[in-house]
Amino acid sequence: MTPELMLAYVVFCFATAGTPGPNNMMLLASGANFGFRRTVLHILGISSGLGFMVLAMGLGLGGVFRAYPVLHEILKWVGAAYMLWLAWKIAMSSAVSDRDLGKPMTFLQAAAFQWVNPKAWAMALGAVTTYAPENAGWTIVPLLAGTFMLVGAPCSAAWAGFGQGLRPFLDRPAVLRTFNVTMALLLVASLYPMVTRGDHPAPRSQHDVAAVDRKG
Repeated sequence: MTPELMLAYVVFCFATAGTPGPNNMMLLASGANFGFRRTVLHILGISSGLGFMVLAMGLGLGGVFRAYPVLHEILKWVGAAYMLWLAWKIAMSSAVSDRDLGKPMTFLQAAAFQWVNPKAWAMALGAVTTYAPENAGWTIVPLLAGTFMLVGAPCSAAWAGFGQGLRPFLDRPAVLRTFNVTMALLLVASLYPMVTRGDHPAPRSQHDVAAVDRKG
């Protein structure tokens, strides 16, 4: 991979991992409800889950979904249903003290969540199909996956940190409830661009990747 292509890939990782989407809406809500420290495993789970997805796509799983687009359609709607359920849980949350906060998402839950997150699929497939040179061997795939993890983790941490910063303003139950309902609605809204896409999730060019990022 040339330095120019690597730089472009880092920008891609930063843009896709840092822009609003299901992961970042949930991190914002988690940081506000649970605090940054209790959200760390959630952050690490997202980063590791996305890195593993890029690795899996590069080692052949992406070809399966391109050969059988119906699998992606099934996954898309299953993921959308699961995220609607998560949005409901966020909206109904009314934590008012550290004793009542419940449990934030664990490392394994956050990593597994990427497999039902439509934006995560688009990000992982875009990373491999656009930035892995055709004449490169399989060794380029771990580099892509590792870079995605290294760039994505600080982006996730920033969203959780922003949520942490909102905590002093959410000390009243009514305000916190309003915030959680707003986060739930934004989580649902973040699904719309992905579930309404009519094509399969593998971008074919830099232009397509940019379009995915603008929508996601």
